[in-house]
Amino acid sequence: MRVLLRHYGFAMAYLAGVVAAGLAYSLLDPGAQARLIAWASTNVANLEHEPVGPLLVSAFVTSGFFAAWPALIAPAVFGANRALGNTRTALVCLAGHVIGSLVSEGILAYRIDAGQLSAANRHISDVGPSYVVLSAIVIALACGGWLVRTLAAVDLVVLVFPGQIFSGLSQLDVAAVGHLTAALTAAAATAFILSRQSQNRSQKPNQKQKQNQNQSDRVSGGYVTDAHPDQVGDRDSAGA
Repeated sequence: MRVLLRHYGFAMAYLAGVVAAGLAYSLLDPGAQARLIAWASTNVANLEHEPVGPLLVSAFVTSGFFAAWPALIAPAVFGANRALGNTRTALVCLAGHVIGSLVSEGILAYRIDAGQLSAANRHISDVGPSYVVLSAIVIALACGGWLVRTLAAVDLVVLVFPGQIFSGLSQLDVAAVGHLTAALTAAAATAFILSRQSQNRSQKPNQKQKQNQNQSDRVSGGYVTDAHPDQVGDRDSAGA
């Protein structure tokens, strides 16, 4: 169990949270379901008054296609978790979800204030784990092995074509902008993490060499042995 938690702790917790939220949602009556979605949506109205709750809960709640989400979450998030670790995967997915939500809703708020859209768009429904899953797909494609990358690519194809996550991007559709922002955020964060890991690996041999040199200096007292010692009896280095 410890091995599973060490390699897949975040993925297991997130998948369990999505399943639990889906089961709880299915037990509610339609009125309660509507109220939950209205509160959990990361729309302009909620983000202005109570941003923390919706930003967190919206990543677990979905109002449709509940059975499909565990199948999409498992290969992407577990593959990303195995490749990048618990903490880094959680941070990248959280960044993708939060920044994707804030940027897409921020653009929507600007368009409403500019009179391009009606005020009713302040209360749109915006929930679901897709920003997290897309962020995990980016991690898996960048860091995973061939099997992880293959499964992540299948996930991406499902989201892009049947799921149409980028549909309406040219019209600045909220979901399309959010998905693009989440993917770019995850790509930037993953590239930063990989660059830091590469720097750390390159620094370790240099540090080891310095440690070995210091140990050698301490043993020799700081003096370097003559590479060509004089013969015995030739004290003035003027041998025959």
